[in-house]
Amino acid sequence: MASSPGTLDGDIGFQVAPMVDVVFVLLLFFMASAGWPMKERELQTFLPAPGKGAPTAVTLDITQDGRVMLNDEAFGEADDRQLAKLRAWLKATRERFGTDDSVIIRPAATTRHERLMDVLNATGAAGVRTVSFF
Repeated sequence: MASSPGTLDGDIGFQVAPMVDVVFVLLLFFMASAGWPMKERELQTFLPAPGKGAPTAVTLDITQDGRVMLNDEAFGEADDRQLAKLRAWLKATRERFGTDDSVIIRPAATTRHERLMDVLNATGAAGVRTVSFF
């Protein structure tokens, strides 16, 4: 005799259809994500030549008010657009120690972009070719 729909006598059993649907969705997701193109990038690193020390970096700090600092010494005030003292120091340092040294510029979070360009112009005028930001 057939059981009535309102009783708990019948065992529905294991439902395969929902599990197959989930497996197909996961399979589709992994197949689609496997086809995404991977861009390979090359980092150019330069190792020091044998017998030479590693190149050093000069770190310039730009304060919130626009002063340019190097080793806690001011190399340019906020209204000094030419930064002649910084240019002279960088040029003398390059002539004394060579051209391998780089300059790291660490601006404050609220530094004006105009001031950052002043410092970049000063490093370029001194002949510095490697400048990075931190």
